[in-house]
Amino acid sequence: MRPFAILAALVAAFVTLPAVAQTTAAAAPVAPPAITDKSNIWVLDLSTGGRVEILLRPDVAPKMVERVKTLTRQHFYDGLVFHRVIDGFMAQGGDPRGDGTGGSQLPDLPAEFNSLPHVRGAVAAARAEKEDSANSQFYIVFQPRFQLDRKYTVFGRVLTGMPYVDAIERGEPPANPSRVIHAYIASDNPPAYAPPPPAITAPATLPTLAGTTPKKAKPPVRASTRPR
Repeated sequence: MRPFAILAALVAAFVTLPAVAQTTAAAAPVAPPAITDKSNIWVLDLSTGGRVEILLRPDVAPKMVERVKTLTRQHFYDGLVFHRVIDGFMAQGGDPRGDGTGGSQLPDLPAEFNSLPHVRGAVAAARAEKEDSANSQFYIVFQPRFQLDRKYTVFGRVLTGMPYVDAIERGEPPANPSRVIHAYIASDNPPAYAPPPPAITAPATLPTLAGTTPKKAKPPVRASTRPR
C-alpha cells in the first residue's frame, strides 16, 4: 500500500473515533408520574379539616421525593405543625422543633433546582442559606411567587384538598398552629381521614412551688433564612 493511502486510512480511522464515542447517548429523560400513580402521591391529613393529596415529582427531584417517602413511612411528619405561614405566600412545616431550625436525623440533600414554577399549590423544600441544605422542611404555595423559581427545589404540587391548605392558621409562628395529623404515601393504603381529637384546655394558672418564681419562656429561635 502506498504511503499516501496508509496515511489516509489512519486519518479516516481517527476521524471516526468521536462518532463512535457519541453513539453512547445521554440517558433519556424520566417521564413525570401519572396523577393516578399512588406510589407518588403524598397524603397529608391536616387539622384544618381534611385530606390533601400531593403529586410528587421524582422525575425532577428524585432525592427530595425519596426523602419525603422515607420520613413519611417513619411517621416523622405525624403531629408536626406549620410553624411559618404567610398570607398570600406559603405555609411552611416539617420541622420537629416547630420553630424553623430543625430537621430529621438524615443528612441534608443537594439542591435539585428545576423548571417547576412556584405556582399556587406548588410544594417545595425549605432550606437555609446554603443551597445544599434541604432536609425535612417543606412549604406549600398559596399564591404564585415566581422569583423563587430555580432557587428552591420544587418537588410536587397539590392535586386535591387545597381548601384545607388555605385554612392553615397564619402567623410567624401562629398563635394556634395547624398541624399534620398523619402523613401517608397513597400506595400504602392509608385509612380514611379522621379528625383530630378535641384539644385539652390547660388550666389558666399552674401551681408553683413555694419560694420559687416561674421561669419566663424564651422566644423561639429562628433559622436565618427562609423563602421570602
